[in-house]
This record gives sequence, structure tokens and C-alpha cells, in this order.
Amino acid sequence: MARMPLAQRRRQLTEAAIRAMARDGVPRTTTRSIAAEAGVSLSVFHYCFDSKQALLESVIETITEHYLAVVKEAILPRTTLRETVRAGFRAYWDHVRAHPAEHMLTYELTQYALREPGFEHLARRQHQLYCATYAQLLEQVCLDMETGLRVPVPVLARYLAAMTDGLTLNFLVLGDAAAAEAEAILDMVSDHVAGLVHDERVLPSFGPLPP
Repeated sequence: MARMPLAQRRRQLTEAAIRAMARDGVPRTTTRSIAAEAGVSLSVFHYCFDSKQALLESVIETITEHYLAVVKEAILPRTTLRETVRAGFRAYWDHVRAHPAEHMLTYELTQYALREPGFEHLARRQHQLYCATYAQLLEQVCLDMETGLRVPVPVLARYLAAMTDGLTLNFLVLGDAAAAEAEAILDMVSDHVAGLVHDERVLPSFGPLPP
């Protein structure tokens, strides 16, 4: 077996875990099945991850990175802030529709962490990461558009995280029947965010996220 840097091997195993968990569910996915999915020995898995908690945290972070990458590419500066925000939502929504099993896994991870003693912090970490991701995207948009917002960024970040979380679950339950309604909701939220733009260039303050 070719040697890989530890970070690269961890990434390989994390991506394999995402595929296995999305296919089989979190409780039924074992370290052995993840190692088999990645094509490595079980000893390699245990060398990379010393606990199931460490693996699940890596899975949560990597799934978030998947759609963060496509959204970041989509929100390159456009004519108006409204167009920029809507392009970001469109990229996220396209990712949801293209990878429903991966997004369904995020809800299963939350429930698993809340039900499994000692894993509760992973559910908190997951939702803190969602809010931090939105804060990061809002910061990028404000800097690129040379503007500011009339509400605290952490508050708006939590609002957008809750909105997309609910909209995604709605799609996973109702399927394509919810798609047209979702587009209208994202249009409405884009209008709302655009209406929060400050008249002058005031860079937002990124304090700690609310508890």
C-alpha cells in the first residue's frame, strides 16, 4: 500500500465514512466497513482516528466543506448584493438536490449525537459550524461588495442557518414537490438580506456566536 501523509489518509477515510453512512446509516456503519470502503486495513483506520467521536467530527466538518466550496465559488462579486446572496443560495440548493443522501446524513448525525451519551457536544459543534460558515460567507460578501449590514452578523448567520436547515429537511421529506416553493422562499430571503444593507460602508463586527 502506498504511503500517504496522515492528513490525506484521514481525508480519504472521512470521505469513505460519508459514503458508507449515507448508504447504510450511522448506527450500522462500522470501522471495518469504513476501512473496506476506503480500501485500507483496519489498523490504518485506527492509526488515523483514535475514537469514533474524532471520526464523526471530521465527517461533520467535511460535509460542511463540500457545500461551502460551491457556495464560495458562486458568490463572486456581482452587480448587487441581492444577486450575490441569491447566487449563493442557488449553489447551496443545487447541492442539496444533487446530493440528498449526504444532506440527510447531517440530520442523522445530529440525532445520533444527541441520543448517544458523551456525543452531545458533536451536535452542538455541528450547528455552531453552520452558523460560523454563514458568518464567514456574510463577511466575504460584505467585503467584496464594500458594504455592511444593519444587524449583527452572528444573529443573521443563525437565522440563515435555521432557514436553510428547515428548507433542506422540507425537501428531503417532500421531494420535488417542495422545489418550486423552496425557490420562492429563497427569493424572499434574498430580498430580506438585501434590505439589511447599510447605506454606508460599515464593516460588520464578528463577535462570538450567541450560545
